[in-house]
Amino acid sequence: MVSRLALGTMTWGRDTDEDDAAAQLVAFVGAGGTLVDTADIYAEGRSEEVLGRLLADVVPRDEVLVATKAWGPTGPGPMGRGTSRGHLLAALDASLRRLGLEHVDLWQLHGWDALTPWEEAMAALDTAVASGRVRYAGVSNYSGWQTAMTATHQRAWPGRAPLVSTQVEYSLLQRGVEREVLPAAQALGLGVLPWSPLAGGVLTGKYRGGAPSDSRGAHEPGFSAALDADPGARSIVDAVVTAADGLGVSPVAVSLAWVRDRPGVTAPVVGARTSAQLQGALAAEQLVLPDAIRAALDDVSAPVVGYPERPHDAWSSPDVETAPLP
Repeated sequence: MVSRLALGTMTWGRDTDEDDAAAQLVAFVGAGGTLVDTADIYAEGRSEEVLGRLLADVVPRDEVLVATKAWGPTGPGPMGRGTSRGHLLAALDASLRRLGLEHVDLWQLHGWDALTPWEEAMAALDTAVASGRVRYAGVSNYSGWQTAMTATHQRAWPGRAPLVSTQVEYSLLQRGVEREVLPAAQALGLGVLPWSPLAGGVLTGKYRGGAPSDSRGAHEPGFSAALDADPGARSIVDAVVTAADGLGVSPVAVSLAWVRDRPGVTAPVVGARTSAQLQGALAAEQLVLPDAIRAALDDVSAPVVGYPERPHDAWSSPDVETAPLP
């Protein structure tokens, strides 16, 4: 069981100093939050170090569920990355040292490694759970077929560590996971942890008039330029802002409430640079979108879905044997 929002820590040790990280963690736990997500590559390991110190000195360890990840480059050469057994188990030990913990509650493969047999990666998860260093195992950024194949493999034999979650990008501006990943997760009982539920801040509406000087878009020109070049994205942001104005809440609250309540979603991972930003996100927990507004947001952001995710109508007709194919 986890809270309906998760706290992301990608900026900790990089854009967020330790005092502000402490304020974020205290506010998050005080609001009933439990799941804190990090990764071994965030700020080159400093995110885990900051979280570890805060769990030792600021918030009791038993009040927080710690999730981290492995896969990305943590050293030179081919042994410093990927999902080989050697890299994964060494990365886990390094994460535990940085966190100052004997175990993590959720350990996730941060991405698919086409250079390593996937069975080897799954066996490393089994070893990590069996050793007590990991309580539960999950994946991140896996496609639909990758999710289904690995989750089915882990459930096929007693003693294997079942996959319990998948962490994927999901927001009003990125609904591609609805075609294959979400159906696979729901069919196989995996919790879904959406990352970037605010689309990197675009859904806050702050880029509508250009990039603010202290924003990500000001330092990454292509970031806000992508919004200018995509009229569909601009329409979605405009719809979010209109809904927020009508409800008397922030665009942050509208965007988070929408993704939080999507079918199959467990907890969006909210990352904030400052404690003030996090407070705005935590306010979303009190918001329930009216059906009319939810339907309007669904419509304006609807992804293109067709064959094979949505079979031709003739294939599901009672006369399927005689119905003409397209």
